[in-house]
Amino acid sequence: MKRIFQLFVTRWLSKTPFGLVILGVAWWVMRKRRGDQTPDQAPGRRPKEVRRRPVSRR
Repeated sequence: MKRIFQLFVTRWLSKTPFGLVILGVAWWVMRKRRGDQTPDQAPGRRPKEVRRRPVSRR
């Protein structure tokens, strides 16, 4: 429900130049907040674990 609301608000704001400025500032603030958090603090965001398949050597 929250994502649908965000979609409608974003589409509504993107119709005007002033709305685009608001969206840009909001995006910048959210990006800055996420960058300040450590991976343990960010909910739902975990570093991707790389699993390697064993390679057979001949």
